[in-house]
Amino acid sequence: QSAAAVIAACLRGQLQPLMGAALFAEMEDVLGRSALFANCRLTEAERDELLDVYMAHCRWTQVFFGWRPNLRDEGDNHIVELAVAGAAAAIITQNIKDFRQPELTFPSLRVLAPAELLKELAG
Repeated sequence: QSAAAVIAACLRGQLQPLMGAALFAEMEDVLGRSALFANCRLTEAERDELLDVYMAHCRWTQVFFGWRPNLRDEGDNHIVELAVAGAAAAIITQNIKDFRQPELTFPSLRVLAPAELLKELAG
């Protein structure tokens, strides 16, 4: 529920999401896994349309520098690199544990769960 509310806030223009090549490739890959969406109310075409609408609200950000090694899960490093390249205030993720205890720290970059961000927006 909280993640959907964060996406809705992006679509309303309350938040400016960043998008880069690695994140876009990951999103397309996940959306292509039909087994993940077996119980989803949206059809594949509707999910593609939602991605298109979301992308229209994203600021495309090129990553020119890799900050490695950093996170325990190598697959998450591209998110930090995108956030740093785009001067993001926060990374919003349900996967908080994988972003804790990085080898490299960026003091101005926070990692928040969707529910935490929603509390801040409401506050």
